[in-house]
Amino acid sequence: MAKLVCISVVIAALAALLGERTVSFRKRVLASNELVQNHLPNCVLLKNVEDGAEDITILGNGRAFISSGLKYPTLPFSDVPGKILSLDLQDPRLKPVELRMPRNFDLESFNPHGISVYEDQSDDTVYLFVVNHPQHQSQVELFRFVEDDLSLVHLKTIKHELLHSVNDIVAVGTDSFYATNDHYFTQKLLASYVEPFLGLAWCNVVYYSPKEVKVVSEGYDFANGINISPDKKHVYVVDLFGHNVHVLDRNEDNSLVPVKRVDVGSLCDNVEVDPQTGDLWLGCHPNGMKLLMYDSIDPPGSEVIRVQNVHSAQPEVTQVYADDGGVLVGSSVAAVYGGKLLIGTVFHKGLCCDLK
Repeated sequence: MAKLVCISVVIAALAALLGERTVSFRKRVLASNELVQNHLPNCVLLKNVEDGAEDITILGNGRAFISSGLKYPTLPFSDVPGKILSLDLQDPRLKPVELRMPRNFDLESFNPHGISVYEDQSDDTVYLFVVNHPQHQSQVELFRFVEDDLSLVHLKTIKHELLHSVNDIVAVGTDSFYATNDHYFTQKLLASYVEPFLGLAWCNVVYYSPKEVKVVSEGYDFANGINISPDKKHVYVVDLFGHNVHVLDRNEDNSLVPVKRVDVGSLCDNVEVDPQTGDLWLGCHPNGMKLLMYDSIDPPGSEVIRVQNVHSAQPEVTQVYADDGGVLVGSSVAAVYGGKLLIGTVFHKGLCCDLK
């Protein structure tokens, strides 16, 4: 009889835990969130973008780099190998072109995720850092961009045990960067299902250089996008399931000190920084359940959020664009240049709009 009572208590406790975790998970993914359309004028879909534009970053001269073809566990994807596109935002045709890759680079397994550029002021060389997931592993590819023939020269592949589940990256030197790990576990079942369901805030940010690799910030539910302020003194980290952006001060030894969190009210993915104003631009998922349980009849929507005066006592958080999935499915990034807004998606299309 005592054994039966113990078993009943254990079953009841597990059922209560399962119910509580289910409710908590639905809240974290904003499963009940309904979107109100908020479109911008003169929006056009980008040509040649059919398999996503998961991350976008823009140089000061208006040249944008786009990562396309991400294959991410639990999300839809195509069988087309990944690629890097380039778009000249000063060209009114707005036609992205695929950058030519080196012959000795493994294109078949190329699975690009977050990207970042570093411009060497001493010789104007543009370095492109790309998070790559061949066979769903994590590594960083370092390229040199050749503008004359729109090609990339592969310089090296960076691997490290601390870079085990890299989502996004921000370059701070010719071969140094900060990177987010969006999962703690590397085993697929634990990482894709157990970890998010239990809400384990064990994700972190890693600093990498050839001389030093270290964890510089941790305690994130899902560390996603990362970027840096125009003066290079502050780093911004997006916690997808936390619905916020972490603001951190950067020390001379490249360690990070948490300052505050800014609530954004959505599942924000990547973050870009306006170099002129310092405003943060975020591509977000208004309802994560629709993204995880993809249904083409009722697709996940898209949302762009802008954060102004992020370092003030009261940052201004504004929804700039919202779509229910009829135009754009699963937005992951937003970047601005010259009065135009580029919006990318995890696996769908890309959009360019005029800002009001």
